[in-house]
Amino acid sequence: MLKKNDQITVDIERFGAECGIAHLDGMTLFVLGALPGEKVVARVQKVEKKYAFLKTLEVISSHPLRTAPACPYYEKCGGCVCQHMDYSLSLQMKKEKVQDALSRIGGLDIPVPDVLGMESPFHYRNKTALPVGEKEGKVQIGFYAPRSHRIVDVEKCLISKEESNLVLQTVRSWMEKFCIAPYNEITHKGLVRHVMSRVSKAGDVMAVIIATVPSMPHTRELIAMLRAQVQGLKSVYLNVNKRNDNVILGLENHLLFGEERMQDTLLGLFFSVSPLSFFQVNPVQTEVLYQTALDFADLKGNETVADLYCGAGTISLLLAQKAKQVIGIEIVPPAIEDAKENAKRNGIENVQFYAAAAEDLLPKLVQQGLKPNTVMLDPPRKGCEEKVLESICQCGPEKVVYISCDVATQARDAKYLCSHGYKAVKCQSVDMFCLTGHVENVLLFERE
Repeated sequence: MLKKNDQITVDIERFGAECGIAHLDGMTLFVLGALPGEKVVARVQKVEKKYAFLKTLEVISSHPLRTAPACPYYEKCGGCVCQHMDYSLSLQMKKEKVQDALSRIGGLDIPVPDVLGMESPFHYRNKTALPVGEKEGKVQIGFYAPRSHRIVDVEKCLISKEESNLVLQTVRSWMEKFCIAPYNEITHKGLVRHVMSRVSKAGDVMAVIIATVPSMPHTRELIAMLRAQVQGLKSVYLNVNKRNDNVILGLENHLLFGEERMQDTLLGLFFSVSPLSFFQVNPVQTEVLYQTALDFADLKGNETVADLYCGAGTISLLLAQKAKQVIGIEIVPPAIEDAKENAKRNGIENVQFYAAAAEDLLPKLVQQGLKPNTVMLDPPRKGCEEKVLESICQCGPEKVVYISCDVATQARDAKYLCSHGYKAVKCQSVDMFCLTGHVENVLLFERE
């Protein structure tokens, strides 16, 4: 019987998400850092009744597409999990992940094409939010180690924009120079909780210090240091978060320097971005993803479209250029304010935005007679509430386009739609989060 910290030699059969899959004595083994066809020595990290999690210690025989990780923090950090494989192999892994979820969970028999990847999978993140802590009297800023809240201290991240790395380095220097106390999530004492940065396509930078108090010492010095080190700095914010949980941003913002909002572009439209705005983190692949969704919708100009979980209205405004009318629903009020402002900025008038939970508002709108021709879905990782799916099936749109960052919950929802009068007819995955285990997937459903 396997137990924690045992070291065993196993043959890896295939991918299981980002892990390698092996079997031993009837148990399924998920081996982190292992690739199909390899023989590895691995240490047991966790044992359940029918499966166990292990971590690769030594590769005895390696896959031809195994690579040396470019990041010095790779073995400790919980951010990227695919740097030990060639980028092309990571795309194949994600394709298999989509295929498995759609068939095993959703019961779908649908062709899954190759994942649309990037030319270069590095330095793509336009938003980075890193926790801040302390170890042996030294400031720690970085990512959490896997399955823990232990911060892996980093100087630069290879998937973040270079400007974000400069913000990280400058804030660290400022905290050390002026003895600014990091937040301690156990004692709930200290000042700085996170460092966040946003970078636009044009290279404009917004730096955000997430703190426990609305006023910080030595902010003038911080601004001076950031202006000297970060080219393109447009604004510095202090965001106040007094909660004792894992939520990163609070609702209170104080502009310390510069412009209130940063401007960015997406498929020819202009968007205004604040610290609280939702904006996809990979600008290159976001255009690929949204264009895929638009192509699946195939609007002709006379349709009414319901865009559920619409965020700051990015997809809604793109849809409105091709539809008669768009209705956007989002539960976060600041995001709806951003959406309305973005519509006004782009001169788009055939769109209505509602700040409400989709599961609450959509049934009411359907009861009042709403009959959209197309529904666009882009829910959070947990997927759609059953009330949302029930209302969609009740109003009977010709098409449902479903964007998902978690193909498992998407497959679950697909099973519901396909048992209530819809058929999944097209699929396309996009590598939004390169070098990580995540993948975005778009499904097109048509009413039978």
